Amino acid sequence: MFRGKKDAEEHSTPPPAFGSEKVEEEYMYPTEAAESFTSKENTDLQEGTKRGLDARHVQMIALGGTIGTGLFLNSGGNIATAGPAGAFIAYCVVGFMVYCIMTCLGEMATFMPVSGSFNHYATRFIDPALGFALGWNYWFSSVTIATELAAAATIIRWWSPVMPDPAWSTIFMVLILSVNLVGVRLYGEMEYWFALIKILVVIMFIIVGILVTTGAVGAGTIGFDYWNVPGAFVDGAEGTVSVLLSAGFSFQGTEVVGVTAGEAKNPTKTLPRAIRNTFYRIVFFYIVTIFLIGLCVPADNPNLSAGDESATTASFTLIFELAGINGGAHFVNAVILLSVLSAANSSLYTTSRTLLGLARDGNAPAFLGRVNRFGSPYLAVVTSSLIGFACVFVSIYSASAAFVWFLSITAVSGFISWWGIAFVHLRFRRAYLRQGRSLDDLPYRAFAYPYSGIFASTLCILIILGQGYGAFAPEFDRIKFVTNYIGVVPAIVCYVVYKLVRRTKIVPLLEVDFETGRVTAEDREQDEAEIGKMPWYKQILAWIF
Repeated sequence: MFRGKKDAEEHSTPPPAFGSEKVEEEYMYPTEAAESFTSKENTDLQEGTKRGLDARHVQMIALGGTIGTGLFLNSGGNIATAGPAGAFIAYCVVGFMVYCIMTCLGEMATFMPVSGSFNHYATRFIDPALGFALGWNYWFSSVTIATELAAAATIIRWWSPVMPDPAWSTIFMVLILSVNLVGVRLYGEMEYWFALIKILVVIMFIIVGILVTTGAVGAGTIGFDYWNVPGAFVDGAEGTVSVLLSAGFSFQGTEVVGVTAGEAKNPTKTLPRAIRNTFYRIVFFYIVTIFLIGLCVPADNPNLSAGDESATTASFTLIFELAGINGGAHFVNAVILLSVLSAANSSLYTTSRTLLGLARDGNAPAFLGRVNRFGSPYLAVVTSSLIGFACVFVSIYSASAAFVWFLSITAVSGFISWWGIAFVHLRFRRAYLRQGRSLDDLPYRAFAYPYSGIFASTLCILIILGQGYGAFAPEFDRIKFVTNYIGVVPAIVCYVVYKLVRRTKIVPLLEVDFETGRVTAEDREQDEAEIGKMPWYKQILAWIF
């Protein structure tokens, strides 16, 4: 539920006038799947959790939550692979797709702000089997925790190999586990400051990049020289397509805003504002950044394609060195360390809330839905951290090799989640209109429905299928094939097994439950009043960020 059980009891059946009498008559006989959400045992979807995330937390998590290793370390490699123009086009395409996905998620999350987010919506609006598959697929992306921990160990080793990589990874794992057990407020506060630091660094980089390419600092004016020689593209369209998956990895984490919906204060106001600003964040932090890197560093610079994922070869470091900033590698290394710890912290939060949603949907053991006095689903947090600990010891063999495998798994599973968001939203809106409901009751509407959802879901599928083409040419490479496509397996297996065991059916459009957990007119008025009580300067800052 959104506010409590009282609203659920008042709205356990649809309003008396959805449309025709036929609509009302058919809707009054819910299927077994629909009953699972309208029964009294399941009405309070947020029981025990706390809405501890202020508007500033949600805004900053949305603003800086995606800035991490994908932007700091992978951006230069994408330019080396596709060229400055190719990488720029790839980031523009994926950036627009992500914006479409975020507006789709925003429409559902503001109307029904619950933990579990899009996998919960899939269970209610389409098929419990799909919700089960999407939920566990997203939870399997908890190997992102291991990805970031492996990266953190590599970063520390760059300075000095004081301890083995697994020792550092274990220390960091214990720290983020402690933060997530305390409650959402501490998580939000840490992410707020982590995000603020990353944002300031990117802004500083953009300023330095402009100064370098215009000749205000460095050896002289560069302009578009590197777009002419060695060229704007590397391997033409093939190179551009090949970096779409990597570019997508740089954007992954934007969906965290939807996951926070269940624990955000005033969600009908804070979430739409955060999502509306997504477009400007994508343009400013990603598109501008990749454009400036392509101007300042030629695609054939050997450091861009060195592949050692270190601060010395990070594109940010290269541009700081061009500007004559000494110690740039140390500075970038420290920022990257903060970024990966932030990403690991965020991953543990999102995967634990996913388990919480799965448990309360009946798609995971019920004990995972328990929360402590801080409102944290402590058993879900511990369970999600276990895969992080397990993968830490995989990195004993090689942290860099583990990073490659973990990166591939998380990138593909992330695209599957994005596809799920766009696809579920299409069904959400279709069922919503079929039941004769008014669009005016939606606190936020998706951009360009239905074209945004169709475009995003189609592009996600094409990228998932096409990203592994390198395993087939010039000859078939079994290891590369498995590396590229192993991330697809969990979702397919989960869906097929659940479908065979539970024999679920697609929920009819007229039987989709839009009442349990939804916001009401009173909720929207209350959120509006609470936001209005903020001092004028806080309201201005909220709109800016």
